Amino acid sequence: MTKHDTPRRGGGKALANWGPAILFAVILPFVTYGMLTDHGVSQVKALLLISLWPAVETLLHLAIRRRVDEFGMMMLILMLLGALSATAYNTTELVFLKDSAITGLLGLSFLGSLLLRRPLMFYLGRKFGTDGTPEGLAHWNGLWEFPGFRRTQYLLTTVWGLGFLAEAAIRAVLTYTLPTDAMVLVNNVLPLVVVAALVTWTTRVAKAGRARSAAAQAAAAEASATPATAGGSAA
Repeated sequence: MTKHDTPRRGGGKALANWGPAILFAVILPFVTYGMLTDHGVSQVKALLLISLWPAVETLLHLAIRRRVDEFGMMMLILMLLGALSATAYNTTELVFLKDSAITGLLGLSFLGSLLLRRPLMFYLGRKFGTDGTPEGLAHWNGLWEFPGFRRTQYLLTTVWGLGFLAEAAIRAVLTYTLPTDAMVLVNNVLPLVVVAALVTWTTRVAKAGRARSAAAQAAAAEASATPATAGGSAA
C-alpha cells in the first residue's frame, strides 16, 4: 500500500456514500421537473412526481442490502405519509410545505427519542459506525454502559433534532420568497447541506470522545502501574 492509497480510498468511499444521495435527491428531481413542466405537466403534479426519487433510492438500498434498520423504516414511513397526503395539495407552496413538515417531524422524532430508553442517534451510530456483524453490534451496544458515551448520544440527538427543525423553518420561509424553479433546487440541496454539516460536526465530536477515552485509559493504566513500581523500589 502506498501513501496515496488512503486518500483515494477515502474519496471512493465518500463518492459511494454521497453519490446516490446527490443523484436521487438533487440531479434526477431537478432534471425531471424541467422535463415534466416542458411537456405540459402542471407544477404541482411535477413536484409530486419528482418527490418519488428519494423513495426509489431508499427502496433500492433496501433491496440491495436486504436489511431493514430503524432509521430506514422511519424514513419510509415519513415518505408514505407524504405520499398519502398528496391529494390535498393544489398549490406548489403546499407541496414545499409538506417537505418542510416532514423534516420538522423528523426533528421532533429525534427530540422525542430523548425520552426513550436510548435516543435515536444511538441507532444511527450503530448503523453507520459498525460493520454490521454480530460482534460489531455487540460492541456498540456494550458502549452504552459508559456515562460519557451516553452523554454524547443525547447531545448528538439533541443537535440533530434542532438542526432538522431549523432546516424546516428555513425552507418554509423560502417557499414564499423564491420562485418555484429556484425552490426546486433549494428544496433538494438544502437537506444535503444540513446533513453534511451535521455529519461533519458529529465526526468531530466522535473523534474528540475517542481521544478523551484513550487519554483516560492511559491515565488509568499509568495510575495502576505507579503503586507497583513504588512497591518494587521500596523492596
